[in-house]
Amino acid sequence: MKALLGRIWQHITIQRRKQLMVVMVLILMTSLAEIVSIGAIVPFLGVLANPEGVFQHENVQPLIAYAGIDEPQQLLLLFSAAFACAALLSGLMRILLLRFQLRVAHAIGADLSYKIYKRTLYQPYPVHVSRNSSEVIAGVSTKANHVVSSAVQPVITIITSSVMIVMVLLALVAINPVMSISAVVGFGVIYSLFILIARKRLISNSQQISQKQNQIIKSLQEGLGGIRDVLIDGTQATYCAVFRSADLPLRRAVADNLFIGQSPRYVLEAIGIALIVTLAYFLTSTEDGVLGALPQLGALAIGAQRALPMLQQGYGAWTSIRGGQALLQDALALLEQPMPKYAEEQTTGTITFEKSIKLNHLKFRYREDAPWVLKGLDIEIDKGKNIGFIGVTGSGKSTLLDIIMALLHPKNGSLSVDGVHITEENHRGWQSHIAHIPQSIFLSDASIAENIAFGFPIDKINYSLVEKAAKQAQIHDTIKTWENGYATEVGERGVRLSGGQRQRIGIARALYKQADVLILDEATSALDNGTERAVMDAIHYSRPDTTILMVAHRLSTLKGCDIIIELENGKIKRQGTPYEILGNSLNNP
Repeated sequence: MKALLGRIWQHITIQRRKQLMVVMVLILMTSLAEIVSIGAIVPFLGVLANPEGVFQHENVQPLIAYAGIDEPQQLLLLFSAAFACAALLSGLMRILLLRFQLRVAHAIGADLSYKIYKRTLYQPYPVHVSRNSSEVIAGVSTKANHVVSSAVQPVITIITSSVMIVMVLLALVAINPVMSISAVVGFGVIYSLFILIARKRLISNSQQISQKQNQIIKSLQEGLGGIRDVLIDGTQATYCAVFRSADLPLRRAVADNLFIGQSPRYVLEAIGIALIVTLAYFLTSTEDGVLGALPQLGALAIGAQRALPMLQQGYGAWTSIRGGQALLQDALALLEQPMPKYAEEQTTGTITFEKSIKLNHLKFRYREDAPWVLKGLDIEIDKGKNIGFIGVTGSGKSTLLDIIMALLHPKNGSLSVDGVHITEENHRGWQSHIAHIPQSIFLSDASIAENIAFGFPIDKINYSLVEKAAKQAQIHDTIKTWENGYATEVGERGVRLSGGQRQRIGIARALYKQADVLILDEATSALDNGTERAVMDAIHYSRPDTTILMVAHRLSTLKGCDIIIELENGKIKRQGTPYEILGNSLNNP
């Protein structure tokens, strides 16, 4: 656990560390205020129990003379006011400390959530492909918060409780050392027993919570994401059962942790009352009797009222840390993802594209022990050309496009643009030339304009360019018939649009970027032949030097290509003009 907390500390910024130092100062000041409030109870109760006796006491005479007090009632008023002020000061300091430590803890949580999200977004494409998105979503949305609730806040609480208990103990020792030390040792032993009993159970629960949180988000994503199929197939009960099988154990584990964390409080409260009663009995048996015992009893009662909650808070904080250990490990795994060099650079190097794209004896496989997907490809694509790729499923078409887009990097051979090798260090400069149009278009739950200018801040959207791109994608006339035009909300994942409308918005999005390389992966499969032809003609007319790389199963889509390359088992089977490769098949839609 110490190692986990040390790793978290490495991710806390200098600014937050300074704020934590302020929290430490407030803890000390609050502890001193506690000592003052406990110390003030003794003279207050002494005067309250025996005002005449205290008024006559020789040690009080300098104060009486300085304050100009003439009678015991005035002395009681002074001590009452002093005790009330001390109690108010202590309460004020506690509120100030609570507010500041909560704000700092949750500010740290915000920093860590942002850092997890940033590091996740900057991970290479193969990392994203290999992950289940539900794990990442759980990490960003839930587990980062557990860094606050299961690490930062509990550590602050343990430090606060420890300092306060020590200060309160010092005050109580000055009043009755034997009873004070005995009580603290006894309570400490009881909490130690609870810790020994609970530690394994807490770790087991933490692992259960971590696993079930991922399963819940996965169940929600699958059930709601495929709602059309769920409704048609009537599989609601299946998804409800999957959700229930994850949610119920998670909540039981959480409830178990809460019970373990809170149950000692009731035992200690009962024991504390018994100790006060026992002490009262023995103190009243002394020669000073009840009046002499009253100040000590009052101070010890106030001290116990302060110390016992602090002990419980410290123990509860420990259970939070131990019970959230697996969640902390998950969050740290995301926090410690390596960042690419270009992520911290202000600008990425520009790569010019004036001549050609070359693939030189390019080979690729996804793992070292996996078979080769691409096997020594040699391709040269001149700027402004239209290249079509065909081949059966598994022939390597999508992988080849991913490499050209620098989402994947060759294992052997190279990808170069105008003679410059594209590497992990400079690939952002090449990607700035590329716009990608997949078969399945992702649409956010936003307006048409925001979806066309996807990724641009809303205050920086060029609406004239949005409209121009929509016209080229043959969607402008349709948009204008809608009541809200370009402000029309598309719904989550574009649920309010048809497949063809979604694809045309995806094409408009690519054209909005004004990239000089367009990569279409079955991007017009939902369009009719006339619309598809109009879209392609508009692209060629507006930017005749645009390089277009496309994969299509509908042969008519490939009519306008300069070259068609057919892949088979990761190799080039043949290449040539559309008529050389497809022949009479071009006459069929």
